[in-house]
Amino acid sequence: MNTFPPLLAIIFACLLCTIMFYTVTCNSNIRCNKKDKDALLKFKQGIEDPAGVLFSWSTQHDCCEWKGVMCDNFTSRVTLLSLPCNTTLPTYTDKMDKSHCLTGSIYLSLFVLEFEFLYHLNLSNNNFSTIQFGSHVYAQNCHNLSTTTPSHRCVNSSVLRYLDLSFNFDANTSLQWLSHFSFLKYLNLDGIDLHKETNWLQSVIKLPSLLELHMHHCHLKDLSPSLQFANFTALKVLSLPGNDFQSVLPKWLFNLSSGISSIDLGSNFLQGQLPKSLLNLRHLEILDLHGNYFNGPIPHWLGEFEHLRYLNLRKNMFSGSIPISLGNLSSLDFLAVTSNRLTGVVSEKTFVRLSKLKKLGIFILPPLIFDFDSNWIPPFQLERLNIAFSGTKFPEWLYTQKSLESLSIYESSFEASEKFWNFLSRMKEVNLEQNSIDGNLSNVLLNSTFISLSSNDLKGWLPRLSSNVVVARLSNNSLSGNLSSLLCDEKMLNGKSNLVYLDVSLNRLSGGLTNCWGNWKSLVHVNLGSNYLTGKIPPSMGLLSNLTSFHVHENKLYGEIPSSLKNCHSLLIFNVRENDFSGNIPNWMPDAAKVLQLRSNHFTGNIPPHICQMSSLIVLDIADNTISGHIPNCLHNITALVSGKTSPHMLSFAFPLPDGRYYTFEDNLELVTKGQAIKYGKNLHFMNLIDMSSNNFSGALPPQMFRLLGLCSLNLSHNKLTGKFPNEIGNMNQLESLDFSANQLWGEIPQTLSNLSFLSYLNLSFNNFTGKIPSGTQLQGFGELSYIGNTYLCGPPLTKTCFQDYVKQIKEDEDKSEFWSWFYTGTETGFGMSFLGVCCALFLNGKWRHAYFKFFCCLIDRLYVMGLITINSFPFA
Repeated sequence: MNTFPPLLAIIFACLLCTIMFYTVTCNSNIRCNKKDKDALLKFKQGIEDPAGVLFSWSTQHDCCEWKGVMCDNFTSRVTLLSLPCNTTLPTYTDKMDKSHCLTGSIYLSLFVLEFEFLYHLNLSNNNFSTIQFGSHVYAQNCHNLSTTTPSHRCVNSSVLRYLDLSFNFDANTSLQWLSHFSFLKYLNLDGIDLHKETNWLQSVIKLPSLLELHMHHCHLKDLSPSLQFANFTALKVLSLPGNDFQSVLPKWLFNLSSGISSIDLGSNFLQGQLPKSLLNLRHLEILDLHGNYFNGPIPHWLGEFEHLRYLNLRKNMFSGSIPISLGNLSSLDFLAVTSNRLTGVVSEKTFVRLSKLKKLGIFILPPLIFDFDSNWIPPFQLERLNIAFSGTKFPEWLYTQKSLESLSIYESSFEASEKFWNFLSRMKEVNLEQNSIDGNLSNVLLNSTFISLSSNDLKGWLPRLSSNVVVARLSNNSLSGNLSSLLCDEKMLNGKSNLVYLDVSLNRLSGGLTNCWGNWKSLVHVNLGSNYLTGKIPPSMGLLSNLTSFHVHENKLYGEIPSSLKNCHSLLIFNVRENDFSGNIPNWMPDAAKVLQLRSNHFTGNIPPHICQMSSLIVLDIADNTISGHIPNCLHNITALVSGKTSPHMLSFAFPLPDGRYYTFEDNLELVTKGQAIKYGKNLHFMNLIDMSSNNFSGALPPQMFRLLGLCSLNLSHNKLTGKFPNEIGNMNQLESLDFSANQLWGEIPQTLSNLSFLSYLNLSFNNFTGKIPSGTQLQGFGELSYIGNTYLCGPPLTKTCFQDYVKQIKEDEDKSEFWSWFYTGTETGFGMSFLGVCCALFLNGKWRHAYFKFFCCLIDRLYVMGLITINSFPFA
C-alpha cells in the first residue's frame, strides 16, 4: 500500500505530459483564426496596393505567415499588423517617391470591430489619403447594433496598445475616433495635417494609459495655455515639434505626472520666459525647446534637473550670459544654445562637471567672449561640435577631442595649419562654411565623408580627395590651377569613388575640363560655374550615368554639346549659360528634365520638337543666342507649365549622415526676370519661366502658348515676332513678369491684360501696337517706358491723348461754350424785358407815374442838399 501513492503520481505525471504534448502539437498545427483572416482580407480589399506588397496575402497560405502579420503562439489570433512603407530620401529629387506604397483610406472601425486581439498596428509612411472611422460599412453595422441590441464590441474599445499612422496624407477628420482606442499606450500621428482639428487636446487626454504621444508637423494651433490640468497620468514622452503653437507654455504642462521624461516643443512659435514651474517635472531627461521665441535669461534653475541628458535651447531670443549652473548637469550629453542673443564670458568653469557631454552647440555671434585656458583639457570627449570663436588661432583644447566625428565652425577667422588639416582628416563630417579661414589646399588630402569649405579665403590648387569623400563643397574661394589635380589622381582612389556632390564654383580655376570623369561615376551634382575654364566638354562626362544637376555656367567653354551626354539619363538641371557653345539645341535631354538654361551662347537652328516632350520642364531659358524659326505651337504639352499649381517640393540635394540626419542643399539658378538678374535657391521651384529673348524668332505668337497658366515669367523680347496680341493672355493669371518689347507685334492691347493681378513687370515697348492702353489701375500703374516706341499707342500713362478722347474733349468744350452763350443771351433778354415792363407800367398807370416822378424829384433835392452840406464842411483858406 505504501507504493500506491508514488505509482499514482507517476501515472498522473505521464498523463499530464501526454496532454501537454498533444496540446503543443495541436497548437503548432492550428491555423490562424478565420475571423481574423476574413478581416485581413477585407482590409486588403479596401485599399490599393500598386507594388504588390500584400502579394503573400492569399487564401492558400496561413494568414499568420502573411507579410506584416504576427499571431499569438498559443491562440493563433492576430496580435500585430505592421505594414510601414520603406522610403528613402533620394539623393537628388523634388519629391519623395511613394508610388509603391499602400494607398486609399484607412477605416479604423474595421480594427475596432473585427480584430479582438490586435495590440500593435503600424501603417506609417504610406500614401493613404484619408483616415476615417464612421464612414465604413463596419462602423455603420456598429451604429445599427447600438440602436437596437447593444453589442459588446460596439460599446467597448479596441484592445490596441500601439498605433502608428504617421506620415500619411491629410486626415480630413476630427480625432473623436480616438475614444475607441482607450487602451492606447503609444500614439504616433506625425506628419498628418490636422489644422482643422481645434479640439485635438481634448481628444487625446481621453487616453488615460498613454505613455508616448508623437504629433510632429501636424499643423496644430491650440495648445490650450489656460487649461490647468490634462489627464495624462501615465505620460512619459510628449513630442509636439513643428506645429503652429503661438502662446506661452501651457499651465497643464507643469502639472503633468512627475514621471514624464521627454518634452519636445521645438520649431513652434512659443514665447515668453521659461517659468520655474518646469521644475515640477523633476525626472525630465529630454527638454527640446529650439526654434521658438523664448526670451529673457536662460534660467539658472535649469541646473537643478539632475536627470537631464538633452537640453536644446538653440534658435530662440534668450539674452544675458550662459549660467554657470548648467555645469551642474552631470548627466548631460547634449547641450545646444546656438543662435540666441547671449552675451558675457564663457570659460571652462561652465563645463567642469560635464564629463558625459557628447554633443555641444555653442555657436553664438559676438559679443559672447570665449575665455578658455590654453592648457585646458576638457573632462569630456565630444562626438559633435558646433562652435564660433574669436581670435586668429584655432583653440588648442579642440585637438584633445579624439572622438570628434562632426565639426562645424561659423563666423570665425584663423589660419589653417598642417596640424589643423590632419585633425580634420579623422572626422566624418566637416562644415566650415562662411568663415575667414586662410590656408593653402595644394598639398591637402580631404578624407571626410562630408566636407564643406565654401566661402573662405582658401588659396592654392585644388586638394586631393580620398575615396571616402561623398560631398565636397569648395565654392567661393580663391583656388586656382586646373581640375586635373583633383580628378586625375587614380592612385588615391584605388579604382573606387563615392563622390556624389562636387562644387568648385566661384574660384579661379583655368584649363580644360579634363577627361578623367570616368573615375567619378557616382557623381550626381557637378558645379564648375564662374571660373576661367576653357575647351570643350569631354566625352568622358557621358559616363556619369547618375548625373542629375550639371552647372558649367560663366566660363569660356566652346564647341557643340556632345551627344555622349545623352547617357546621363537622370539629368534634371542642365546649366551652360554664358559660355561660347555653338551648334543646335540638344535634342536628347531626358523627358523628366526640369531646367534647360542655354542663355548667352551661340546656339543656332530651330527649337527641336523634343522640347515639347519634356513635360516636367519649369525653366526654359535660351535667351541671347541666334536661334531662329517659329516658336513651337506644342509648348502646351509641357504640363508642368500648364498647371497653375506650384510644386511644394524644392529642387534639392539630400545627403544622409551617419546619425540618421540629412543634409539638404537647395540647387540655385540665376534667372533674368522682371528686368533684372535674380538668384533663386529655396524658391526656385516656384519660378516657372520661359525666356526666348534676343534671338531671331519670327512669325506669330502661337495661341497654344497662352495655355501655360502656370508661367510666372515670359520673355520674348528682341525678336522678329509679328501678329496680334491674343486675348487669351488674360488667362495666365500667375504671370509676374511679361516682356514682348522690340518685336513687330501690332493691333490693340487686349483688355484682358488688365486681369493679371500679379503682374509687377510689363514691357511692350517698340512694337506697332495701336489704340488706347486698356483702362485699369494695373496697366496704368506701369511707367511710360513700358509702352514707348509704339507710334499709334495712346492713353495713360502715355502723354499722347487718344483721338476718340480728343473728339470727346472738343465736344465737351463746345457744350460748355454753348451753355455760356445761352446764359448771357438769356440774362440780357431778361433785363431788357424787365426794363420794358417797368416803363410800360409807368406810362399806362397815372397814379404810379405821379408817385414815381414825385419820388424822383424828392431824391434829387435830397442829394443836392447833402452835397452842399458836405462841401461847406471842408475848410477853405
